[in-house]
Amino acid sequence: METLSVDIDKKIKALVNAGIYSNEIEVIKDAVLRLFRENAELNISAAIELYKKEEVSLSKASEIAGMTTIEFKEILSKRGFIREIEARPVEEIDRKLRK
Repeated sequence: METLSVDIDKKIKALVNAGIYSNEIEVIKDAVLRLFRENAELNISAAIELYKKEEVSLSKASEIAGMTTIEFKEILSKRGFIREIEARPVEEIDRKLRK
């Protein structure tokens, strides 16, 4: 990760020294949370990456993206993502329908 510029580093330390934050990590966490709150596209991109790597379910990825599962599926489709789904054998489905 690239090091922070001198001005940003000084500002972060000043916020900690002023008692606004308990430490530098808290300043950075707050900044990142605000970044995600203000930029919906970042949430969507993060959700897609987590879903592609199978680190989260479709439902959880939708939640991270801040949308419904249907809306998230549409985003995936628009971005050319092909979802693989498990299909049950026809015989099993027929058997259940007969019951």
